[in-house]
Amino acid sequence: MFYSKNVPSWERMLRIVMGMAALGFAVMNWHTSPLAVGAGMVGAMMAMTGLVGFCPMCAMAGRRIKQGK
Repeated sequence: MFYSKNVPSWERMLRIVMGMAALGFAVMNWHTSPLAVGAGMVGAMMAMTGLVGFCPMCAMAGRRIKQGK
């Protein structure tokens, strides 16, 4: 594997839920709000990092999951 997971399971679930909420906001307000495009991109990124379990920004900051817990 090219990466090691650096997002704990509780945060993965939170990222998936928040990402889906942002995507839902983007879909409902696509033609009425200029924030919808940004919310859609952020929501897609959050949902993907939650599904995969790897966040590139956390990896650049040196974040790792503790193996003992």
